[in-house]
Amino acid sequence: MRTILVTGAAGFIGSNFVRMLVSRGVDARLVALDKLTYAGNLANIADLIDDERLIFVRGDICDAELLSGLWDKHGIGEVVNFAAESHVDRSIMGSGPFVSSNVVGTQVLLDVARNKGVNRFLQVSTDEVYGTLPEDKPEIKFTEQTPLAPNSPYSASKAAADCLVRSYFHTFHMPVLTTRCSNNYGPYQFPEKLIPLFVTNLMEGKKVPLYGDGLNVRDWLYVEDHCEAIWTVLERGRPGEVYNIGGNNELNNRRITEVILREMGKSWDESVQYVKDRPGHDRRYAIDASKMQRELGWAPRHRFEEAIRTTIRWYIENQAWWRAIKSGEYLKYYQQQYASR
Repeated sequence: MRTILVTGAAGFIGSNFVRMLVSRGVDARLVALDKLTYAGNLANIADLIDDERLIFVRGDICDAELLSGLWDKHGIGEVVNFAAESHVDRSIMGSGPFVSSNVVGTQVLLDVARNKGVNRFLQVSTDEVYGTLPEDKPEIKFTEQTPLAPNSPYSASKAAADCLVRSYFHTFHMPVLTTRCSNNYGPYQFPEKLIPLFVTNLMEGKKVPLYGDGLNVRDWLYVEDHCEAIWTVLERGRPGEVYNIGGNNELNNRRITEVILREMGKSWDESVQYVKDRPGHDRRYAIDASKMQRELGWAPRHRFEEAIRTTIRWYIENQAWWRAIKSGEYLKYYQQQYASR
């Protein structure tokens, strides 16, 4: 039986990936590693802990001794690296944790995996490493050949990690793959990100904080489609390659807000609070995922109109999950982030 190390397995996308593999009955043992920082929530996979196919380990990808021990104990053959600090706003407030987790952590994980003779190493990255696109040229999208031009401490740390991964392929012939995805949404997303923040705020009777003029554009990708794409790349991707993963669904933040308000029966005037835009806010992202479809036969299956309803319904039906999060330290962060904007 193959053994896959899934780092960041208790985070948003990592937990959805683990759930997908377990529910499908994939013939693999999953070593689920997570440091359980603020966004790594054991509740995301609590119902899977007793499954014999899953081995949960609390730990840091910066801990080489721990990683080496996991390889020796479990015979790890493949790695999917979700572990990362990922919120742009937090990286603006302080970039240190992003460099530590996203750059140093990736380097340590690469070194251990290389020394242990890993069969496949998949680095989960982001379209934000490409920078921003012009608003007036919708035909221009990010391709795998687009130069890296990160504009936030978060995206800079992910770009650095991507460069490390690339270098290990060219220098050491290590069987690495890199995926770069657009904005994800779906169940178990930490409620500091736009969609779960807006949905849960409205459920609490609070206004939603809309940055600037609300016209920043993102390509929205349902998390289940992303997980399917990652599995496809792990199974059939060519070592050394980068694969863009997008939802083919460009919407600006104002439009996203309108959809959420409509689905939840709320009015714009009563529910929206414009706040000062964040520094260096990229104006537009758009993914060209034609390489994924051409080479690996993958395309997103979920339509936004249906998947956003599914997402909203999940937060309505799982209030205990997010209410436990939106307290304590989260409240301090929220007040600091938005109070002066």
